[in-house]
Amino acid sequence: MSTSSSKPLIETRSIDYIPENERHGKPSSQLTLWLGANLQITAIITGAVAVVAGGDVFWSLIGLLIGQLMGGAVMALHGAQGPQLGLPQMISSRVQFGVLGAMLPLVLVCILYIGFTASGTILAGQAIAQLVHVSDTSGILLFAISILFATVCGYHLIHSLGRVASVLGIIAFAYLFFRLLSMHDVSLLLNNRHFALDKFLLAVSLSASWQIAYGPYVADYSRYLPSDTSPVKTFFCVGAGSVVGSQVAMTLGVFAAALAGKEFIGSEVSYIVSLGGGGIIASLLFFSIAFGKIMVSTLNTYGSFMCFATILNGFKRNLKIGQLQRLIFVLVIVSISTSVALLAQQSFLASFKSFLLFLLTFFTPWSAINLVDYYWITKERYDIPALNDPDGRYGRWNKVGISTYFFGLLVQLPFIDSSFYQGPLVASLGGVDISWLVGVIAPGILYYFWARHQTQNFPEHALQPQSTTAK
Repeated sequence: MSTSSSKPLIETRSIDYIPENERHGKPSSQLTLWLGANLQITAIITGAVAVVAGGDVFWSLIGLLIGQLMGGAVMALHGAQGPQLGLPQMISSRVQFGVLGAMLPLVLVCILYIGFTASGTILAGQAIAQLVHVSDTSGILLFAISILFATVCGYHLIHSLGRVASVLGIIAFAYLFFRLLSMHDVSLLLNNRHFALDKFLLAVSLSASWQIAYGPYVADYSRYLPSDTSPVKTFFCVGAGSVVGSQVAMTLGVFAAALAGKEFIGSEVSYIVSLGGGGIIASLLFFSIAFGKIMVSTLNTYGSFMCFATILNGFKRNLKIGQLQRLIFVLVIVSISTSVALLAQQSFLASFKSFLLFLLTFFTPWSAINLVDYYWITKERYDIPALNDPDGRYGRWNKVGISTYFFGLLVQLPFIDSSFYQGPLVASLGGVDISWLVGVIAPGILYYFWARHQTQNFPEHALQPQSTTAK
């Protein structure tokens, strides 16, 4: 199956290296992809959480912006690796963790994707239910079918969805902001300023976690760009799309939650749509919400597929993944996330806040290790063929990377404040959770001073496969 532009409708590659003759596109494609991925309802909800949790409008917006810039920089640094390596993001973790050791973060990333897909499925199911007048459960099932199809088709369709989602998102958000500003005096909300450090840092953590959570798969969507693509241009296109899109969406969520009060909880989608009016406008907004969630949930499900394939490849080096195997993997992933969505739909907002913040515990150390290794230690000198060889340069288990990762987890424990666990130092810090910041800085520093002496893992220059076949 192929499109009129000769690109296959169903992607033929999965976790294998993308050879130069199959590379295409420009960095601007990353801008539209990540803009469309963030102009959507879950980002609105994330911004709303800052106010629902007790923050005021002004300082919540400032905190969210600071978190976007910090987390967005981390996310974009991962994205800039894609054209240089021509590989999905997580398979490159074998450099830092070993061919088998990389399965530790891979399993955790799979949980991340399933959780995000489930949360998006709940919101999209509500929108589809309102649009076609069915139950929320039926809406969730219809949404699951949509992301199943899009994920099976893969990379090229995902980028096409991104272009459409960015246009729809710009139109929908421009209209919603116009209605919001014309119907309400938001200056009153902005002038009500009561700074509280814990609420301010909660806003920073919410948006930083939103951005950092993209890190494990952002390079999956830049790996087809030509290898001579400017890393700086890729960095700014990825970062700008994600930061601008998410800040716009979260700003709308902050205002909506402040205006709605308790009415917002439990009817998030309906309230956002009500800002735009009724009738045909409401239907179009429900459609825009559903389409935006198809876009980002497809990203999550595609990332899950990549992770599952990478895990299996660690055990079986010559793993071949055809279209049937792709369909089976994706069907299993969508089934799991849909089941979670059906079970959690009644307590979404509280569960989502805890889920977002708890994710940082597991992904900030991985992100710090990966970025320090790529940009400051190996300096892009990866031996790509060795990534599939447990007996090769990177070995089965890398004690430095694995030990540093566990250190990154442990050093955060005293500072975590979530419904799952509260660290002993949280109370003395006024209830402020700074674990994510500790989880970036401490393991990054430790890994730099420990791993830079592993000279046997540094080839003199980047080594690429001589030839590849689709896997």
